Amino acid sequence: MNKKDPSDRTDSLDVTPKKRTSTKKTTAATAASAPEAAPKKAPARKKKTEALPETQPETSTAAPSVPVSLTLNADFSNVDSRIDFYPTHEIGGHRIRAGKPLPFGATLVPNGVNFSVYSSHATDCTLVLFDKGSPTPRAEIPFPKEFRIGNVFSMVVFDLDPETLEYGYRMDGPFDPQQGHRFDPSRILFDPYARVISGRDVWGEKPDWDNIYPHRSRLSFDDFDWEEDRQLEIPSEDLIVYEMHVRGFTRHPSSGVKFPGTFVGIREKLPYLKELGVNAIELMPIFEFDEFEHSHTDPETGTIDHLNYWGYSTLGFFAPKAGYAATGKKGMQVDELKALIKACHKQGIEVILDVVFNHTAEGNEQGPTLSLKGLDNQTYYMLTPEGYYFNFSGTGNTLNCNHPVVRNMVLDCLRYWVSEYHIDGFRFDLAAILGRAQDGSPLSNPPLLETLAHDPILAKTKLIAEAWDAGGLYQVGSFPAYGRWGEWNGKYRDTVRKFLKGNPGEVGDMAMRLQGSPDLYSSRGPTASINFITAHDGFTLHDMVSYNEKHNHANGEDNRDGANDNESWNCGIEGDTDAAGVLALRRRQMQNAFAMLLTSQGIPMILMGDEIGRTQRGNNNTYCHDNDLNWMDWSLLEKNHDLFTFVQRLNRFRHLHPVLRNRWHLSGRDYVGSGYPDISFHGERAWSPDWSHDSRTLAFMLCGKHARGGTLQDDDLYVMMNMHWEDHAFELPYLSQGRQWHVFVNTGAETPSVEPGEEVWLKDQRAFWMGARSVAILVGKAPR
Repeated sequence: MNKKDPSDRTDSLDVTPKKRTSTKKTTAATAASAPEAAPKKAPARKKKTEALPETQPETSTAAPSVPVSLTLNADFSNVDSRIDFYPTHEIGGHRIRAGKPLPFGATLVPNGVNFSVYSSHATDCTLVLFDKGSPTPRAEIPFPKEFRIGNVFSMVVFDLDPETLEYGYRMDGPFDPQQGHRFDPSRILFDPYARVISGRDVWGEKPDWDNIYPHRSRLSFDDFDWEEDRQLEIPSEDLIVYEMHVRGFTRHPSSGVKFPGTFVGIREKLPYLKELGVNAIELMPIFEFDEFEHSHTDPETGTIDHLNYWGYSTLGFFAPKAGYAATGKKGMQVDELKALIKACHKQGIEVILDVVFNHTAEGNEQGPTLSLKGLDNQTYYMLTPEGYYFNFSGTGNTLNCNHPVVRNMVLDCLRYWVSEYHIDGFRFDLAAILGRAQDGSPLSNPPLLETLAHDPILAKTKLIAEAWDAGGLYQVGSFPAYGRWGEWNGKYRDTVRKFLKGNPGEVGDMAMRLQGSPDLYSSRGPTASINFITAHDGFTLHDMVSYNEKHNHANGEDNRDGANDNESWNCGIEGDTDAAGVLALRRRQMQNAFAMLLTSQGIPMILMGDEIGRTQRGNNNTYCHDNDLNWMDWSLLEKNHDLFTFVQRLNRFRHLHPVLRNRWHLSGRDYVGSGYPDISFHGERAWSPDWSHDSRTLAFMLCGKHARGGTLQDDDLYVMMNMHWEDHAFELPYLSQGRQWHVFVNTGAETPSVEPGEEVWLKDQRAFWMGARSVAILVGKAPR
């Protein structure tokens, strides 16, 4: 058998085949019901391989002169037919009619395509049509004046082949940056509502830098067969989230998947995620972006060594990243992503998208004009009075999210992803920006955040904010939530890291974080807190216990980039070492971190690969590396299988014990008559926590009879944490009704955990000896 390009082997993919029959049926039904005098129907759709342009492309790339607009002498004698099918004008040989202003974007209609685009300040708009991949347009059709309603240009163009069509717009208007206008009719702009964007169809394939229209709008077909799939609607308190990068998860050769670095690659690894025990994946940005944005070429080797790998720079909000699809060059990224989501749901795993609405890939005054900047710069971006870009994102521009038009675009986008892709939740990058007014000031009642919270289509969708931005607005605990929003709890991360290191003065804060941060979310419950210790932005867990300082030299910025306040500790030696004692301590610290995370109230989030000790070799800002700094090395699963097993058991333990997953804050009171409060804190002496500045020990007990507000019965749990560098004996609370303590986890022991349900009976029920820097989890239940 000849070796084939893997991305060509889509015949073996289990993506649901495209059922173009639904579209064809529409066309056929239209033709069948149309009168004999109806205009020529759209040509039968060709196979993709036959999708060659029939018209000699024009060579000019400048805005064309406006052809004469004619009113057709159509036969309207059959008035019982839908007049929408009839063209009313003809321009340059293309038959058209006034379109529908809503929905925005390009929409299939009988015998044609409806194009609709907004611009408040443009004077003219021209639709530019390409045959797929053609370097030059096949046609340019100016919108007749009468086709504009309000600030919307809309037009139906008949007889197009939607499978081979690429389109864009030229907008004319004032070029007056001081007034916020940057119209340039020499530019072809992609549609901000485009469902598919071509141009970066295969990841890392060098683009044609001379392409006059590098990112091209295309249509998608909403004909995926979802069968009975729907959002899972897992209660938030039951989630264990796994943050991952689509490409990084399977790109490493050790992944062993058939299509590394793709949506279908993740699908092949779903059994791993299921075995690990997570029930939600949070995908780093998958909206179309350009990995070659700000790419860098090594002057000595000539190879591109830096890409926009993470993807926090959106091109199109409605289009999935083609380069993440094995079928991207065939334009099937929509179906491939939907097939992944459907497969996740079948495994009981929700899909949450990390979305970036705070800025776009167009940058500041020096950046390219690709779409919004040329469509209506003054509307879409926050501008200073002098016409410069506000930069609350740290990347050049800031989307004007609380302008009513932009607000609606964000809402349309999220509704689209929920209704068409069955997405279960969104994590909003630098979400504090979404609460800023058009002049950049924070709003007390941000209309966008309120709208999203109360939107009927998003009603069952998780909304998670990164509650800060690069402009200094830090809203952890104060983000406008409207009873719906959760937050990445940065204070949880910082407190746990400090406590884990053994810093003094952290016991009181640690008690708050373990309870789901009631000091921050008193009225919102612990599910408002997304608890995490590591995320894509910063050290991995392995590196957090292996490095005191960042080592970002590979980024080419003289180690200036990345955070400096990492609250990490190398356990005695910086970086790689063979010292057995240091390695053992690092292993124990990772176990301690997981034990704290998965016994905290709130929603735990695990960073991809932490469960097998993934390293970025001390780099805490790997945004630009498409290599093993970011790729998950699956050989670590064998090397660190004990750590994987430890995390797997903790996840299973959390799922088994509802007392760890309360929806409302614990009260510290006994309201069910069990003889114990729902939560109680302890120290080396039972019922006597040490809150002093120098204390590094803390224990807490969860009474099982208070699980879920007393509605469920569970075992009692006792969690002891000794972050001191010396051993300590912990007195144990007395249990009544014949229950006794059993050991599930003891990171200070040679065998740090057992299978949930197989906890080991504790011979001494009065005291437990805690090794230095260790965590123990006991279960109070009747002996078997």
